[in-house]
Amino acid sequence: MKAVIILAILATLGILFFMYSRNKDLKKLLIALATFIAIISLAIVGNLTRQVMPIFLAHEVLVILSWCALLLYVFRDKYYWQVVFAPVVTICLFLVLELLTGSGSEGILG
Repeated sequence: MKAVIILAILATLGILFFMYSRNKDLKKLLIALATFIAIISLAIVGNLTRQVMPIFLAHEVLVILSWCALLLYVFRDKYYWQVVFAPVVTICLFLVLELLTGSGSEGILG
């Protein structure tokens, strides 16, 4: 699974730079790279939600959809920022849930 993720990351970077070599559109490349870094960051921060499996699965689906939205921007020049930053919703939902219910392990050591 880790190999597939690494290959997907490398393939996406390859696609970004290949499309730049064809178009020579630096603005589009920088926007795509910034979006790609944001998606990877959201995927890493999303591991925080692993404790609540339904939220984690929803987060993973939204990360995949945002990755697809990035590729849609690269190929068709349509930038759907709502889809790209949708994983933020699951992270916020998890943080609100933890604020309201607590972690459930407060009395173990105390």
